[in-house]
Amino acid sequence: MMTQKNHNYKLLIAYDGTNYCGWQIQPNGDTIQERLIKILTSLLQEDIHLIGAGRTDAGVHAYGQVAHFKTQKCLDCKKILKALNGLLPKDIRVLHMREVPMHFHSQYSAISKTYHYNLWLDPITNPMKRHYTTWVKQRMDISLLKEAAQVFVGTHDFTSFANSATEGSAAKGATRTIQRLDVIEQDGGVRLEFQANGFLYRMVRNIVGTLIEVAQKKRPVNSLIQIIESKDRRLAGKSAAATGLFLMNVDYPDDLALPMME
Repeated sequence: MMTQKNHNYKLLIAYDGTNYCGWQIQPNGDTIQERLIKILTSLLQEDIHLIGAGRTDAGVHAYGQVAHFKTQKCLDCKKILKALNGLLPKDIRVLHMREVPMHFHSQYSAISKTYHYNLWLDPITNPMKRHYTTWVKQRMDISLLKEAAQVFVGTHDFTSFANSATEGSAAKGATRTIQRLDVIEQDGGVRLEFQANGFLYRMVRNIVGTLIEVAQKKRPVNSLIQIIESKDRRLAGKSAAATGLFLMNVDYPDDLALPMME
């Protein structure tokens, strides 16, 4: 009989997703999850099952991805943290590591997540921002963007804004609560800040793509309610690019919270 693993460790991870096929392991592609698992398996000399708080697509970045793994070993977190960062490529860093209760699960214990999406609106792009913003060539009405963003705040069935509303976390339903969707003006454009109790696959990018169309006056603000109620992905806008999207933070109950830095 296999001995039960009796230690649970939580990682806070930041990465530049430009050169990766996303977080989740794939058959033919370099991913952040696979990189971490290979190094942890080598360091601990056992098979490690690392679970992330959310799947980020190719080109999507993270300041605050959270993951956990279980092991029979009692680890020195500071030593493992130093070893991890010494072996990881420079575009992936583990910012913090600590032991957590056995019932902690990086995905299922989360109570909210925050994503930021950066739009570059200046007529000339900044080459230093090309991997971290999405350039919108056509003029946008920022006041319309702010008005339209508030339509999504609250509890809704977001089937119309999910590439898959019946698989993964969406299998039990496509209803989510967006607690805030703020449009913040910044150098070169705007930042859309999403905080919700959960997100469907590509939900943020699909909402952003639709909001861009409203801000470009290609569809009216009052059409958004109809799109939400239709539960029809075909009626919403084109998905916005992966560049510009960041997983900023994953929130947990106070007893499971993880500080951003040591």
